[in-house]
Amino acid sequence: MLAIINGKIYTMSGSVLEKGSVIIDGGKIADVGENLTVPPDAQIIDAGGRYVFPGFIDAHSHVGIFEEAVGEIGEDGNEWTDPVTPQLRAIDAVNPADIAFEDAVRGGITCAFTGPGSANVIGGQSIALKTSGKVIDKMVVKAPAGLKVAFGENPKRVYGQQKKMPSTRMATAALLRETLVKAVNYKKKMENGAKAPEKVVERDLKMEALCDVLDRKIPLRAHAHRADDILTAIRIAREFGVDIVIEHCTEGHLIADELAEAKIPAVVGPSLTSRSKLELKDLSFKTPGILAKKGVKVAIMTDHPVIPIQYLPVCAALAVKEGMREEDALRAITINAAEIIGIADRVGSLEKGKDADVVIWDGHPLDIKSTPSIVIVDGRVVYKREIDYKS
Repeated sequence: MLAIINGKIYTMSGSVLEKGSVIIDGGKIADVGENLTVPPDAQIIDAGGRYVFPGFIDAHSHVGIFEEAVGEIGEDGNEWTDPVTPQLRAIDAVNPADIAFEDAVRGGITCAFTGPGSANVIGGQSIALKTSGKVIDKMVVKAPAGLKVAFGENPKRVYGQQKKMPSTRMATAALLRETLVKAVNYKKKMENGAKAPEKVVERDLKMEALCDVLDRKIPLRAHAHRADDILTAIRIAREFGVDIVIEHCTEGHLIADELAEAKIPAVVGPSLTSRSKLELKDLSFKTPGILAKKGVKVAIMTDHPVIPIQYLPVCAALAVKEGMREEDALRAITINAAEIIGIADRVGSLEKGKDADVVIWDGHPLDIKSTPSIVIVDGRVVYKREIDYKS
């Protein structure tokens, strides 16, 4: 049992506790509040007025899949040979030994959404995982957590160069529609087979992955930068009655009212990069703030390794610099990220019963000079800098 005492606690589910405590038992938060009675057998961590936050969440990355410091041999995010690969599973590609996980922990990022890249129209199934651990199956928070689809320049460039479909935006949308129609038909056949054994059809892993989307167990996670691509993604989601999250959303500020009206969440970024292609010409840290003020549920991403995952708080701070409310920026890397991913029952805020993923900062985390002093994942201290620690 652990007890963090005397901390300025940002629960992200209520008001800030100026001098609060977090009680941790069995990997879960047993209690959080002010004037708590500390159990006599608890190991005490005196935060000494420092900032205590839930572990931050990167809502879109490729950590463990595009490995650092190993070059092309460690790049497992894009299956370039087929534009439609919903059966691919990120869990089979993530390497927990990727040194980026250590960077994430030291940076106070305790959970990340990671998955395929954007070469394909349908890239595969993503997962949400803890950033501390050695065995991927034990790190997973939710699998699958979304199905990656991509619009815009990337799939048309990759397959246009191969003289294959898609080489246009029309073809990208058409391939996605065709595949979803196949999934609808497959789902009906499977339902009929359950009623009549003579109508049983063989399992199809591609279609099974899409059935999870049709059943709204997971959303489409749609790579889309340009406003017209964003609207195409939403149009197709509406046609098939499925949930969707817009990834990148670079021109989202141009259609902020439409996104707010449709109640479509956006995972914005990576914004700390150059405008390396045409669809990034309106790239700006103003976008997440504009969307949040319009009522869009916003998370901020690094798209690691595009931006190293440990700099997620820096991205949130730069969004504040460009007009985003501080509270919205903090929500964008905590509770909003958790809700968008579908894991808010476990992470994203400091509340009784949730996973004990807690970070003690030596300053406000949106201050560039601040660093984590102690990082706790599932109730275990996984990183310790310099802070009073009494047992």
